[in-house]
Amino acid sequence: MDEIVAARTPSYSRIELASVTSRAQANLLGNIHGGEIIKLADSTAGVVAQRHSGGPAVTAALDEMAFLEPVRVGDIVRTFGQINWVGTSSMEIGVRIETQPWDATTELRHIGSAYFVFVAIDSAGGARRVPALEPETEDDHRRMREAEIRRAHRLAQRQEIEAARWS
Repeated sequence: MDEIVAARTPSYSRIELASVTSRAQANLLGNIHGGEIIKLADSTAGVVAQRHSGGPAVTAALDEMAFLEPVRVGDIVRTFGQINWVGTSSMEIGVRIETQPWDATTELRHIGSAYFVFVAIDSAGGARRVPALEPETEDDHRRMREAEIRRAHRLAQRQEIEAARWS
């Protein structure tokens, strides 16, 4: 693995992206396909992972995605991404998704959140080290603690599934 660089803060790689939805992304009901929203969230998380790690990173997992409200054609979708936790080569990035009707100046509506796990890769496609995470705020510390709980659950689930395969 590559040599490690100095720790980075969550604000170093935090990002916001925005996109206007179109008919090509809609289902028969006029709502934007969930996969389109996940794709935008994944792109947001990917930018955060690349910024924090200083190079390429790939999606390894999506913990969960719940859609709280539909997104309609023409809505402006905004995603907010922040790194929550880092390991040796993996990172958890949280993405908040909000929407606003194109013809209104109303407040943004929270329509979903997702947690992505990315792995930083080198030029040969192998895992590479990522900078440590240096939380800045109490909210950053809370996010890191919650991410550690999600990671523990992922690992326990993987072990339980492996054990069930051999029983």
